[in-house]
Amino acid sequence: MIEVYRAIAAGDSRALLLAEDLVREVPNFQLGQLVYGDLLLSRTGSSPAYATVMDGPPVVREQLQKLRMEASRRLNVLREGPPPGAWPEQVLELAHNVRHVVVVDASRSRVYVFEHRATGLNLIRNFYASIGRAGFDKQIEGDLRTPLGVYHITSRLRDKQLDELYGVGALPLNYPNEHDRRLGRTGSGIWLHGVPRAAYSRSPFATEGCVALANDDMAYLMNELEPRRTPVIITDEVKWVQPDTTAFARTEFRALLSDWMTAWSEGDRFALQSFYSTDFLSGKGRHAASRHALRLLKAQPLARRIDIKNVSIFRWKRESEVTVVNFTEIVAGRASGLAKRQYWGLEQGRWVMFFDGAVG
Repeated sequence: MIEVYRAIAAGDSRALLLAEDLVREVPNFQLGQLVYGDLLLSRTGSSPAYATVMDGPPVVREQLQKLRMEASRRLNVLREGPPPGAWPEQVLELAHNVRHVVVVDASRSRVYVFEHRATGLNLIRNFYASIGRAGFDKQIEGDLRTPLGVYHITSRLRDKQLDELYGVGALPLNYPNEHDRRLGRTGSGIWLHGVPRAAYSRSPFATEGCVALANDDMAYLMNELEPRRTPVIITDEVKWVQPDTTAFARTEFRALLSDWMTAWSEGDRFALQSFYSTDFLSGKGRHAASRHALRLLKAQPLARRIDIKNVSIFRWKRESEVTVVNFTEIVAGRASGLAKRQYWGLEQGRWVMFFDGAVG
């Protein structure tokens, strides 16, 4: 589709042939059929209305307008996207065992897939996508909006497990996450998923809150992305930054984690409780900071070193500032550890933890 638009913009006579090839290969791609029809119409000397839809029954005008909107979103990829070497500001640090990062730009109907290499994050794919019918910034169950935040893929659902609506498969996300719950947000069942096989794609605002991609694109994500480890950042506007601009925040938070670990390892209850919010929630329920500190120390023999490995750190800045930390907790002398996730909030200028739990 992009090649067809490039040819149209350049006045290249091959645009019609490219569009013809496209609809032959993907006959259920409605936008491709529309552009092909427009190009055929232009050969008669008529000027197709690429940006407006004025004639026909209301249902036809509505459908055509949706296709025009989809065309606009697809065209934007030619002039938008991350600068070379940049990645989303939400990523402060990635563990070596995190292979990919997915970024959904909800306002532009675009999904970016980054591969984590030794040199950093590299953009390897980007796809058109559809979001909730009412837009984004989900708050309550049934509001038809796509949530915004830092999420993680929890599992992989193959097409045999799903209705035809979801196409080739789905990757469920952990919405609502602990930050959402703290803000009173409700709902569930937010997925990345495909589309019915009778269609190639859906209009920009067409789902009940999920992110829907063409089946070929979804099949790629199903094969490449790893549940539990892969972050999916959904934002209304991506701020792309160079990695060195996040170095201070990363170093600052690493030092905070080190201090928390030291207090725990040394059995310092009073130092330990200072790291927790007054409304702290663990995987076992809500506790006062002092009570949770005591629970940790009782569960852990004193003076046994605790290490954390495979650390990933994400920073979310919208309404309130939150840091999400994933890591493996390993007690000295043991070969393996427990995968955990923490949520920290900025309260009165201090970072305090409001959730700590195992990754299910």
